Amino acid sequence: MTQKFLIKGMNEEELKSFCKKLAFPTFHGEQLYRWLYQYKCHDINQMKNIPKQLLSDLKENTNLITLVIESQVESKVDKTKKFLLKTIDSNFIETVSMIENKRHTVCISSQIGCNVDCDFCATGKMGIIRNLNVGEIIDQLIIIQNEVSMPVTNIVFMGMGEPFLNYSNVIKACNIFCDSKAFNLSAKRITISTSGILPKIKLYIKEQHKFKLAISLNASNDKLRDMIIPINKKWNIQNLLSSLKKYKFNHASPIMFEYVMLKNFNDQDEHALELSKLLSGSNYKINLIPFNEIEGKYSRPNYERITSFAHILDEHSSNLRVLVRWSKGEDIDAACGQLVTKNENC
Repeated sequence: MTQKFLIKGMNEEELKSFCKKLAFPTFHGEQLYRWLYQYKCHDINQMKNIPKQLLSDLKENTNLITLVIESQVESKVDKTKKFLLKTIDSNFIETVSMIENKRHTVCISSQIGCNVDCDFCATGKMGIIRNLNVGEIIDQLIIIQNEVSMPVTNIVFMGMGEPFLNYSNVIKACNIFCDSKAFNLSAKRITISTSGILPKIKLYIKEQHKFKLAISLNASNDKLRDMIIPINKKWNIQNLLSSLKKYKFNHASPIMFEYVMLKNFNDQDEHALELSKLLSGSNYKINLIPFNEIEGKYSRPNYERITSFAHILDEHSSNLRVLVRWSKGEDIDAACGQLVTKNENC
């Protein structure tokens, strides 16, 4: 039996070429594109304006489904839902829906597992299985849109995996998310977070993408960062900051730094002062993230220590916007750094 191939994940030009190879007019490629992404169609029989022969070819040779819901769990303390999704090859990823007021953010995974191995992150303990394909990235958003009534307003690539180690698939998915013929999300509503894969950061800047860029800094000096983010030994803090000088950003879309606060490790006054000197003078935004506890050696600083750290940054940093980002879904292990597939079948 011939193995079916995926058209979910193809962009408009690829779908036009696909139709042309099947001896159909290329405008049917645009129709397929709209059915897949604008109408979120998962059943070929629902594609009403597609020729019967093309529909027959699609049903015989292609597959629209890349992920199915294995389970979902809802937080009892906020409007957060975590979905465990199963891939065609029986692997698992997690995707999170977070609602606050009129903002509905989907936290998307880019890999099955992760090989960056940040010391405080549960996903890194899994190791890496493989990159997600474009269809699997896109289907996460479609599943959330089908399962949660509130329209999605924002996407963050802060789920499982390092997005810039799956660079081409992530960027391709983002371009589809932004297309008016597809999901029609603004590029300003999409944030890609990286632990600091310097060659891909440089490529991202060179290609002048408009999505928001977030850097997981998590330390005020290389000695500390080496201990929790191994790739810092290859691409250190100064390398990152030097590359970002070429990034064209503005007040509405600054470079964001994420700083996971770890008790008695990177949360002291001297670290705040060091961080303020490091980032001062540029139009940066820093999200202080109180550590979301997993099994391991790290714990969360108390509220007073966190607010004191934030106050020092505010007092000593010009042009630096400081925000304490309290994570959602902690009671269901859906918060930053907690995603890991604990399914017994994994």
